[in-house]
Amino acid sequence: MAIKKQYLKSKPVCKVTFSVPAKEADKVAVVGTFNSWDTKATNLKKLKNGTFKGTVDLEKDNSYEFRYLVDGEYVNDEQADAYAWNEYAAAENGVLNL
Repeated sequence: MAIKKQYLKSKPVCKVTFSVPAKEADKVAVVGTFNSWDTKATNLKKLKNGTFKGTVDLEKDNSYEFRYLVDGEYVNDEQADAYAWNEYAAAENGVLNL
């Protein structure tokens, strides 16, 4: 998995590209505090090589908790900036610091 951050000079925004290698998966989404954990809000597009990819514009100078939803199962990104315990899910969420 990979996270690419591209800061824009013209706006207080960071373009964050999420890449998830999941050849066997049918559906991958990224969910988090930036989209109210909406499982349908940010679906990633499957590329020919089996990687799911998508870009989200997020306000910089913030931190966001997130996870991937791969065919209904929550997965963390090993390249997250940090991890935060979530009592509700009884699991850790990845943290993105921008």
